[in-house]
Amino acid sequence: MARTTPHDRPASEAQPLYWRIATRLLGELHEGTIPPGERLPSERELARHFEVSRETVRQALEVLRHSGLVATDRRGSHATLPGRPVESPVSLAFPVGAGTTDHGASDRATVAWEEPPPEHAAALGLAPHRPTLVHRYESAAPDGRALRSAVTSFSAVALTEVEELGRYRDRADGSAAAQLRRAYDWMRKAGLALHHRDSITQVADAATVRVTRRVHDQYARPLEITDLVVDAQQDTLVYEFTVPAAR
Repeated sequence: MARTTPHDRPASEAQPLYWRIATRLLGELHEGTIPPGERLPSERELARHFEVSRETVRQALEVLRHSGLVATDRRGSHATLPGRPVESPVSLAFPVGAGTTDHGASDRATVAWEEPPPEHAAALGLAPHRPTLVHRYESAAPDGRALRSAVTSFSAVALTEVEELGRYRDRADGSAAAQLRRAYDWMRKAGLALHHRDSITQVADAATVRVTRRVHDQYARPLEITDLVVDAQQDTLVYEFTVPAAR
């Protein structure tokens, strides 16, 4: 039996509501509202968006699955239309401040399974004294002078949803080198849309600056929080953002 899409159905036939919803959802996917490969909103959210029942949404998704336009796995449903892949490089570096030091500087990063700083635990919704994956990053000038240091704590959501991060739990002894430069790519590949907020504050004197980055997903669930301390007299903090062109 040949596959069909909502647009293949003869216009003369009376279209059931779920078929019309499938057509509308397909239109939004073509418009790029949801990037290819990223997780679709939940059935409850789609039902609210289209003002229909969850059963209607479920039937509409089945139409798109049968047409090969949506795939479903244990993480949810994903758009499979051709387009910019989720794993394409993005300008957002992990951790914040990494990869922007002067030539000749040395970087070191480790991970540990431990209790995070209290402010991190509160931001991530972790119970008091509950351990999690904590990433530490340090950058030093050739003469050994510290340029910047960052501490990142990951949430239970990030460790559960992102397989690559979860694997670090059993080997996070706090001593072995562990570069997580692709952490944000891993999150996006897991179907998480990343929203980050960076705040900059002066610490003690004008020579030291603290940058705090908070990252959450499309469901407002916290994923990670990073505190970066920079020697503002010796180093330069550079932020780079890429805004896609309108199609």
